[in-house]
Amino acid sequence: MQKFLEKYLLPIAMFLGIAFHKHLSVFSPFLPLLLAIMLFISYCRIGINDVKLTKFHYILLAIQYIGSALIYIALRPVNEILAQAVMICVLTATATSAPVVAGLLGGSISVTAAYSIISNLSVALIAPLFLSIVGGTPESFNLISSFWHIFISVIPILVVPFLLALLLQKSAPVIHRRIQKAQIVSFYIWAAALTIVIGNVTQYVQLQDDGNYTLEVVIAVASMITCLLQFYFGRLIGKKFGRVVAGGQGLGQKNTVLAIWLTQTYLNPLATLGPGTYVLWQNIVNSWQIWRHARLKDKK
Repeated sequence: MQKFLEKYLLPIAMFLGIAFHKHLSVFSPFLPLLLAIMLFISYCRIGINDVKLTKFHYILLAIQYIGSALIYIALRPVNEILAQAVMICVLTATATSAPVVAGLLGGSISVTAAYSIISNLSVALIAPLFLSIVGGTPESFNLISSFWHIFISVIPILVVPFLLALLLQKSAPVIHRRIQKAQIVSFYIWAAALTIVIGNVTQYVQLQDDGNYTLEVVIAVASMITCLLQFYFGRLIGKKFGRVVAGGQGLGQKNTVLAIWLTQTYLNPLATLGPGTYVLWQNIVNSWQIWRHARLKDKK
C-alpha cells in the first residue's frame, strides 16, 4: 500500500485539488503549519554543520536574478504582461517545501535547505526594489514594510522548524531518531498541502476568467516552458557539483505563494497567472520525479 501511495498519491492529490477547489479554500490558513511540520521532519535528518553556502548556491542565485532580468528585457517588446509573468517565475525564491521533495528524491536536504533560506532572504531584499522599477513604483511602496512582510511570512517557516529539530536532537535524541525514521510522514503531509494549493490555484484561475483566453493561454504555456527549463538547467548545474536533485529543486521548485503576492503588489494583476499556473507545472514535474524514483527503488 505504501509503495502504491508513493507512486500515485501526488497525482491523486492534484486531481482532488482541481475537483474540489470550491471547498478547499477553508483549509488555506493551515498551509504554513503544514509546511513547517514537513520541514521539521526533514530537518531532523541534518545538523547545523550541514547547512553551508557554496559556489553551487551562488551560481543558482546568479541565474535567479540575472536570468529573470534578461527574460524580462527579451519578452517586453512582445508583451509587457507576458514579460512580467515569466520574469516573476524565475525571480521568485525557492519553495519552502523544496528540501522535503529533495529528501523524497534521495537528494541533499541540507544543500537544498541552505539555498532555500538564502534565496528567500535575498528575494526579500532585492525583489521589492527590482519589481517597483519594472511595474512602476506604487504609491504605497515601502521597502522596509515589503521586506518585513516577506520576512515574517517566509523565514519563520524556514528557520523555526530547523531550530526546533536541533533542539530536539540535543534534548530528546530518542524521539529525534524516531522522527528521522518517519520521513514518509512528510510526504503524506505534502500531498495534503498540495491538494489545498492546487484547489486555491484552480479557484484563482476561474476568478480571472474574462472571456478572452489568448494571453492567458500564452502565459500558461510560457510558464510551463520556464518551469521545465529551470528544472533541467538546475539539474545540469547540480550534476557538475554532485548535487543533481538539489540543483533541480533549488532552481525549479518555486515559492509561488510569495510570487503571487509580489505580482499582485508590484505588477499587472493578470501576470499572476504566471506563478499561478507554475504551481501546476512544478507539481506535475515533482509527481513524475517521485513516481520515477519510487519505481527505480522497486527495481533495485
